[in-house]
Amino acid sequence: MKTLGIVGGVGPESTVDYYRLITARYRERNPDGSYPRIIINSIDMKKMLSLVEANTLSDLASYLAGEVGRLARAGADFALLASNTPHIVFNEVRRQSSIPLLSIVEATCEEAKAQRLGKLGLFGSRFTMQGRFFPEVLSREGITLVVPNPDEQHYIHEKYMSELVKGVFLPETRAGLLAIADRLRQQEGIQGVILGGTELPLILRNVPDRSMLFLDTTQIHVKAAVEQMLSL
Repeated sequence: MKTLGIVGGVGPESTVDYYRLITARYRERNPDGSYPRIIINSIDMKKMLSLVEANTLSDLASYLAGEVGRLARAGADFALLASNTPHIVFNEVRRQSSIPLLSIVEATCEEAKAQRLGKLGLFGSRFTMQGRFFPEVLSREGITLVVPNPDEQHYIHEKYMSELVKGVFLPETRAGLLAIADRLRQQEGIQGVILGGTELPLILRNVPDRSMLFLDTTQIHVKAAVEQMLSL
């Protein structure tokens, strides 16, 4: 079994979700009573977001690469960033890393491709919705991304930062997110929504009786991580 390193803490609620889901999926795939080897480096979300806000992307990449380096020195064989937003500098962090990194964007693209999806909405932080890292990867497979309009982006970002990353999940926020998804489906013709923020599945994962497909990037990332842990 390979040892997985996780750069977590961005935010803490989704890091807990990663740990729980990885453990559960590993035991499903390997039902011999063993547990996965995981090393978690919980970093300072405030520091990371301040670098993103300031658009000092080289400093952000160096910071994250340094935190991946801690995992490598602790014995991780490969690592992942348990958040979508820091993937804005994923390629540079991967370049600086001494161990392989597993991209949430690339894993999501593979899942969308497997499901033959051609047009998807994207929810996430403002940095994710306005960034190029999702469209650049998905466009290579002919997948079109549609982002919410500016007012909707503001709503999603504010709810994300003021509620979801703090572990606050309100029914009215869920309803607001679903209304935006429905508008994109009806007016833009999307086939589903990428939950491009690892706290979003915590509020939208088990929505009953919905025709909208949600691509849960946490679950997708977890699946890919466990497969790599068990690979020879």
